[in-house]
Amino acid sequence: MARRRGGGIMSDKLKMELAEELGVANIVRAEGGFGSVSSRDCGNLVRLAIQKAEQSMI
Repeated sequence: MARRRGGGIMSDKLKMELAEELGVANIVRAEGGFGSVSSRDCGNLVRLAIQKAEQSMI
């Protein structure tokens, strides 16, 4: 399956806000992006994004 590059569903600003909330923003800044974040932390970022989206629908 091909990976999609470029634009995504979440803005970079939202991703950084979520990373700040989870405490992994320093990894993103220091090591050059979200590629250096562990898969567990990426899963937690997605989970948090889904929770926030669900809350905004209420």
